Amino acid sequence: MVEWIIPFLAAAATGALSSWGVGGGTLLLVCMTLFLGVGHREAQAINLLFFLPTAGISLFFHRKNGFLDRETWRDAAPLGTAAALAGALVSLAVDVSLLRKPFGIFLLYGGASMLLGAVKKGDRR
Repeated sequence: MVEWIIPFLAAAATGALSSWGVGGGTLLLVCMTLFLGVGHREAQAINLLFFLPTAGISLFFHRKNGFLDRETWRDAAPLGTAAALAGALVSLAVDVSLLRKPFGIFLLYGGASMLLGAVKKGDRR
């Protein structure tokens, strides 16, 4: 009866983090695959479904507050959509075990870049 508590808390925490721009979707993927025993492809599908309302709400509020650069959005949206579809199709053709290592490397690189960027910004002040 209480097996829903951990997934609910994970979704709530990653949702809050993603609204702050931290990358909650990536954390949700890691949580689902490592701690909840969800397969990698299923976790990616859940992550995409989780992302849609979060992105929609963020887009609404960014537009409302004047933070949306419409020209950049118009230029980036079609290419981003095409790239996402291409990536999804490629991921269906590739064995899941081949995707794990590059994804892990991407996470490590992204985390290191963010940490090093924060250290450099801290040094300038």
